[in-house]
Amino acid sequence: MSNALPSVVAQAPPLPEIYFLNSPDPLTTELPLKTDEDVVRLRKQLREQLVSIGFSLIEQTKMITAASELARNTLRYGGGGCARILERRDGTRIGIQLDFEDKGPGIPDVQLALTDGYTSGGGLGLGLSGSKRLSDEFYIETEIGKGTLVKIVKWKPF
Repeated sequence: MSNALPSVVAQAPPLPEIYFLNSPDPLTTELPLKTDEDVVRLRKQLREQLVSIGFSLIEQTKMITAASELARNTLRYGGGGCARILERRDGTRIGIQLDFEDKGPGIPDVQLALTDGYTSGGGLGLGLSGSKRLSDEFYIETEIGKGTLVKIVKWKPF
């Protein structure tokens, strides 16, 4: 059985235990996303963890860019929420998973929201689609009136 996240899921099944959600696991860091300063703190914490695992500068830049886009979406469209940074291990692979969760209005049309150039606000429309391209795994779960959860994973190349 693969531990890969599905590409796009509007209503997702429960996640396997490997994701450490709602766990006091020391490999998980949870950060609030309420202000722009929180986005800066997230970027700093993520960079530190990526460096400690040994990600290259290029891979760090990709993941930090994706994290910035998703964190800003959480603020702008979800009204704030939280981010989780999880260290992932799958056999001999090691990686980082980022979760972004809000209790906002949800995304009415996920496929449309993942289209390059689509925006429901004043942005460039590259946040979700760009983050998907910059990560190795992408997962989204959203429910109208209840919020959105986006997960991305980047595996360290050998």
